[in-house]
Amino acid sequence: MARLTGQVAFITGAARGQGRAHAVRLAEDGADIIAVDICAPLTSTAYDMSTEEDLAETARLVEKHGSRVVTAVADVRDPAALKTALEQGVAELGGLDIVIANAGIAAFSLGHLIDEQEWAETIDINLSGVWRTVKLAVPHLLERGKGSIILTCSCASVQGPSHLAHYTAAKHGVLGLVKTFANELGPHNIRVNGLMPTQVDTPMIMHEGVYSLFRPDLEHPTKDDFVGPSQAGNVLPVPWVEPVDVANAAAFLCSDEARYITGVALPIDAGTLIKR
Repeated sequence: MARLTGQVAFITGAARGQGRAHAVRLAEDGADIIAVDICAPLTSTAYDMSTEEDLAETARLVEKHGSRVVTAVADVRDPAALKTALEQGVAELGGLDIVIANAGIAAFSLGHLIDEQEWAETIDINLSGVWRTVKLAVPHLLERGKGSIILTCSCASVQGPSHLAHYTAAKHGVLGLVKTFANELGPHNIRVNGLMPTQVDTPMIMHEGVYSLFRPDLEHPTKDDFVGPSQAGNVLPVPWVEPVDVANAAAFLCSDEARYITGVALPIDAGTLIKR
């Protein structure tokens, strides 16, 4: 029997990237999935956001592993829509055991040049959206009498990368949520942990806006031009990690193999945080 058989996971930002990888990886371990995503453009991002077709593809990949899946288009800034999506999923799948608050965006600008709208959108999605996700999910976990919550942090949760003041502030806040929720929910046998990836091969990172930050000497840098500067930030000889690498860590933290692990933020960073 797979280690998550009979469990239900609620995953935000599940249409592609890390969110899709989490959904598919947990399905491989037997979990059923409630997958939500905004599936709409945002004004702050320089890259295309997910689509309903992306979310449908996530569902197809989950079902390929024999797991059930409920999908919904929902914005983590909209508590009513998020609650409806969660309640419908719980009703159809029979409960809730795992939460992965993964939805997030990244916009790139020097801190003093970030406008009010971009700041507000980033904080509301990357920090407040995580809090809303946990807030709505906790009653279901309390009913279950146990649970595992995973919050997507970042190496930026403990660093101060340039051009990302709003993202960094949000991720520092998410790391704080990991610690506080772990303290509050631990007596109820609910574990709360974080994931701190380095750069991941997803659309949020892989676009010309990011490449230009690292290669300002080139007029139109490509992904190949990004390899060297990105790898320079890691100890291991890789430029970035893959979504499945982050999902593998999540699957472990959700399982009974990690039954006494709570309140930690696990780096999946190729050594970024120990880089001298």
